[in-house]
Amino acid sequence: MGNKHSCLYEAEEKTVFISRKKEVYRIPALFYNRDKQILMAFSEKRRNTEDASAEALVMKTGMINKDETTHEVTIQWSELKPVKEAHRDGYRPMNPCPVYEKISKTLFLFFICVEGTTSEQWQISSGCNKAHLCYVTTNDAGQNWSDVTDLTDLTDLTDSTDWATFAVGPGHGLQTESGRLIVPVYAYASDCCSPSSCSCFCKPCNSFTPHALSLYSDDEGNTWQFGKMLKNKSLECEMAEYFADTDKSFIYCNARCEEGHREEAVSTNKGEDFSKLSVNEKLPETCKGCQGSVVSFPAQSECVNAEGAPSQSPNKWLLFIHPSNKGKRSDLGVYLNKSPGDPNAWSKPWIINCGPSGYSDLAYIDDGWFACLMECGKVCETEQIAYKVFNYNEVKQGIGE
Repeated sequence: MGNKHSCLYEAEEKTVFISRKKEVYRIPALFYNRDKQILMAFSEKRRNTEDASAEALVMKTGMINKDETTHEVTIQWSELKPVKEAHRDGYRPMNPCPVYEKISKTLFLFFICVEGTTSEQWQISSGCNKAHLCYVTTNDAGQNWSDVTDLTDLTDLTDSTDWATFAVGPGHGLQTESGRLIVPVYAYASDCCSPSSCSCFCKPCNSFTPHALSLYSDDEGNTWQFGKMLKNKSLECEMAEYFADTDKSFIYCNARCEEGHREEAVSTNKGEDFSKLSVNEKLPETCKGCQGSVVSFPAQSECVNAEGAPSQSPNKWLLFIHPSNKGKRSDLGVYLNKSPGDPNAWSKPWIINCGPSGYSDLAYIDDGWFACLMECGKVCETEQIAYKVFNYNEVKQGIGE
């Protein structure tokens, strides 16, 4: 029947970031470095649970240990390290979003910097953007970081001048097989004004609607530009590349929505624009909404060829993680889709954390294994950020296949 439970908060060793009084960790992001075979976990450090109290971005690295006898995977995490370079004086860093460029072996850590304690709601109601689009880079798995780069005022990104505010991710970006870097973004765009009617980012109206879109680079991260927004209302999002039998690349977008179900869209031109997939209720949204995470991974062989070896497929499947409870942020579920172009192909959820569950991020760590970070706790989801490692066979068993 599926929906088997695994209550992570009962296992203390699964904690990555633990919240305390005046020290709260929220908004997880996860990256798997295949070159070094380590995980890199990122989070916001806040004074409390409120967005306006964010102070810094922090990280840990995780050494992956595979037991060849038991086939179990564990992770040994490093001490917490602030990413001090992810900073602008007078601004708070938010929404970590890592994306890796495999040719130069450079990890870009994207984030936004928001002025002072200005809230997102104030920016939306006033039409005054106080967010900056920034990144830092590392070539040594976070031991050293570059100075911050602020992309906000670049001429290639002038679309952002017509936004009340925007944010990246949160969660991970991706690099396509062809080399394009893609960072997921959502922005509150004006419903009734044009840039010519505005000055200093401030709009004379207060009607703004959020839309997901991509930020992409085709030159290893030297220059960036925005794609076109999804037509439907959509917020925090993640994207993944998949292939069908034609070997054609598609970019799938899964976004937070307020319509009772997730917003799904697909791009046939590497994320430059997206077409909405048909409405379905296989991926419900939670109450007022919650961020979720999606990854693609090689189609897993479930049969053997004439020689008795697993048959190979160029296709990719999707794995999605999100609170499965429609009424509140609870019961974190893993969903599988073996036909990514079909929104009705999503499985029932395998509940990997029963109880309070919030934001999360997934990473595929090869050989059918996955890792995820998740906000969770006994009373509320902001008590800690924990991790779980699981494999495809566990997913199949959990969803009842």
